[in-house]
Amino acid sequence: MKNIEGTADLAIIGGTGSDISLDNVEEIKVYTPYGSTSAAITIGDFKGMKIAYIPRHGIDHSIPPHKINFRANIWALKKLGVKFIISPSAVGSLKKTHSKGNFILVDQYIDRTKKRTETFYEGGQLCHIEQADPYCEYLNNLFFETGQEMNLDIQKGGVYICIEGPRFSTRAESQMFRQWGGDIVGMTTYPEVVLSAEKEICYCCVAMVTDLDVWAGECSECGIVEYAQKCENCNGTVNKLSVNVPEVLETMVKNAENLKKMLELGIQKIDMERDCHCHHSLTNALL
Repeated sequence: MKNIEGTADLAIIGGTGSDISLDNVEEIKVYTPYGSTSAAITIGDFKGMKIAYIPRHGIDHSIPPHKINFRANIWALKKLGVKFIISPSAVGSLKKTHSKGNFILVDQYIDRTKKRTETFYEGGQLCHIEQADPYCEYLNNLFFETGQEMNLDIQKGGVYICIEGPRFSTRAESQMFRQWGGDIVGMTTYPEVVLSAEKEICYCCVAMVTDLDVWAGECSECGIVEYAQKCENCNGTVNKLSVNVPEVLETMVKNAENLKKMLELGIQKIDMERDCHCHHSLTNALL
């Protein structure tokens, strides 16, 4: 097998709207100690850079969140020489201020997953990776500035509640996540982010709000409010809102062009030679 190290500096892990236009495309199958990646990795040229792209849920979107082989994906990207990962993610809003179509550059997560292997270090050498600030500040700043230049509704910083899936939340869970201070809820940023840290790769989650989750209701007088039998503001009737696959897909398709353009513009600004502190995350983490 040919030497694939140094094949790409940057990778995109994603789906709808994140498949930017690449030239001189080839597919590479990377064999990992952890099994198969979600799909063969597409390598292509973009503005003089080599970009790797992998569809998180597989080519036909058939892999559910709790079955994604996160370790294989991240290991393979590291093997290719990737130093920066951009991870678009569809999420539900936990705040009235985060409307459908908004973008959030995540800076914190709360892990609510149950069955996912979350480390490469399972015995022998131990690793206690630091996660106080899990996401790359450099990439977050860069894409925030890009989003502002495009006049997008974009927020720098936000708490991502990562649930196991594939089911959506109950109303009680959604309300609890709001009380915890969550901004958005989704199913994929964890353990991608921590595994990237263990491989000393900068990681940026570009979250796109596709729905209002199920904490929300709609009052004919007051608009979006927290669901209850009666509106806490006017005592009027509150209609239940729910989340479903068609709603998520519809919003993703509508906003795909914005996401694609933001990625294309932002990637051009990345200094591929930058020695980010993320590239030294194993320092003082190994026993």
